[in-house]
Amino acid sequence: MENLSKRPELEQSEIIERLPRACSDEAAAVEFIESMRWGDTPSCVHCGSTNVYKMTDAKTGGRNKRFLWRCHDCKEQYTVRIGAVYEETRLPLRYWCYCFWRISTSKKGVAAMEVMRQCQISYKSALFLLHRVRWALRPDPKTAPKLIGIVEADETFVGGKPRKPVPRTKWSNKTPVAGVVERGEGGQIRRRVVADVTGKNIKQAIRECVDPSATIHSDESGAYTGIGIDFKGGHYTVNHSKLEYSRNGVHVNTMESSHALIKRAIMGIWHNVSKKHLHRYISECDFRWNHRTINDGERVKAAIQAADGKRLMYHEPVRPDHPKTTQYLLD
Repeated sequence: MENLSKRPELEQSEIIERLPRACSDEAAAVEFIESMRWGDTPSCVHCGSTNVYKMTDAKTGGRNKRFLWRCHDCKEQYTVRIGAVYEETRLPLRYWCYCFWRISTSKKGVAAMEVMRQCQISYKSALFLLHRVRWALRPDPKTAPKLIGIVEADETFVGGKPRKPVPRTKWSNKTPVAGVVERGEGGQIRRRVVADVTGKNIKQAIRECVDPSATIHSDESGAYTGIGIDFKGGHYTVNHSKLEYSRNGVHVNTMESSHALIKRAIMGIWHNVSKKHLHRYISECDFRWNHRTINDGERVKAAIQAADGKRLMYHEPVRPDHPKTTQYLLD
């Protein structure tokens, strides 16, 4: 009789064993992505039918050079790229496998310069890859489950020191980030970049991410005043200004620890993150936090599956007479 308790370890071992080859051979990369995305039942990306087959090369009898599939029901051809974040990209899938691998298994992420060196591609292409993988890891706010139980709320400011002396209250060059985290093993986290730390912005972010049955813990910031009326568990605070960091189980230490991981990643790996793309880096950190209880192989699989059904497009040219002045479509 099969030992079901051994399945996760065996699955991780198989995934980790296949990844190095998938990062160096295009055929292996395609088959790896197919197995992670579809499992044992490949389906049509157009109609969802499982009545599909691999197209073969007439001369060699092996896989089609474009790794095409065809559906018996809708008669459409497709590849594993269609309907995912890597659709229509000219970069080989083996580079995408490498990015999924490194982002999922590195404690504090991976730098674009390292991807550039390891994959032997340009820095621009490395950023292209990483930004799209980060976009894929972002949970859909409409379908993501809301946080329950005891939820810690806290905000942080991301950015370097100002070049000119400014009052501390202005935070002129720092970007505010608001977050909530579900306490306990396996608790989920939700973070977002906000325009400024006001009661309106903070409370709106909390209401959108937290279930009304939850209990809110925060510090003494005035931005949280009155939030308790929206939640059955109420609102409890600690006073950091008086060096009170925990009182009868009330604290925001979990949220602050998670914020610290972003700061360490910026200082040690990324070095500089623009305000324009900060939300993508936060999505990457949140993905690793939300999947911290599973092993590396399962985390890679979850990252690849998260890319299904997501695309990151470009805006129309900012100036019609300059077609190259395109911008990323910001979420």
